[in-house]
Amino acid sequence: MADLHILRKHSLGLTKARKIAFQWAEKVENKFGMTCTYEEGAAEDEVRFSRSGVQGRMSVTQNKFEINVQLGFFLDAFRSTIEREIMRNLDHFLEDMPQT
Repeated sequence: MADLHILRKHSLGLTKARKIAFQWAEKVENKFGMTCTYEEGAAEDEVRFSRSGVQGRMSVTQNKFEINVQLGFFLDAFRSTIEREIMRNLDHFLEDMPQT
């Protein structure tokens, strides 16, 4: 299995970061057919996502998004494309949300 690791720091605070994480999860569910679960915590939220050949986790805190993805054998060839798409989608939401 191939691993992807994406880290994006921000200064939004946890409330605004949650909003972005929810939007991101909704988009990957609709666009890529992922199954997402969202669990809120006191200082860190977790979004788990999966579909055939892909599973991952997004950690959401007051100052960062951290995404770890495991790709199955058949998707390893598309690793760089998948990584770019994940970063592009997250960056799109971050650009639209004013920093505090």
